[in-house]
Amino acid sequence: MRDDAPTEITADLLLRAYASGIFPMAESADADELFWIDPQQRGILPIDAMHVSRRLARSFLAGGFEVVVDGDFAATVRACAERPETWINPPILRLYEELHRRGHAHSVEIRERGALVGGLYGVALGAAFFGESMFSRRRDASKFALIALVARLRFGGFELLDTQFVTAHLATLGAIELPRAEYRRRLRAATAKGARFGALSATATRQEMLQLTTQTS
Repeated sequence: MRDDAPTEITADLLLRAYASGIFPMAESADADELFWIDPQQRGILPIDAMHVSRRLARSFLAGGFEVVVDGDFAATVRACAERPETWINPPILRLYEELHRRGHAHSVEIRERGALVGGLYGVALGAAFFGESMFSRRRDASKFALIALVARLRFGGFELLDTQFVTAHLATLGAIELPRAEYRRRLRAATAKGARFGALSATATRQEMLQLTTQTS
């Protein structure tokens, strides 16, 4: 479902929108207007049921990269927008940079020798995290970022990881769809609770992150 957004969306309005189950998008990077999205089927990645294949686990543990949290949020968002078709436009960038300054928006970055090669960003609200976009400049880099994210969410007490939609890429990692009513029920429960995105140490090893991601509840 798509609804026209108001002329000006503020960071406060954006947080209220997330809490009610909707999020903004733009037609393209050049579009000035934003609109609200309220899908009938909502994608989530169950935090306690992420699927990490043996090949992906071996690749994650093999290393050759560094996991960085909130190292360069704006660069991560811009990298997510570097594709033939994108909904990330200048107003989107400004809004999420404001949420980042307030401590609500975060990036998980994969870096090789300091260079940004993959990552994702999203919004934390209560015990819910709303994944916005991800990108890869090397094989599996966005998946590495998602492993690191899920480890951080589990350690910090989060209960809901919203993926908006379920892509083929996310489905291989365990993403599922929920009817709108069920999603909103889980959303209300998650946003009513507290969680700490920064609870997991920045020095956590890849082994520790993988263990957190794949352990059973």
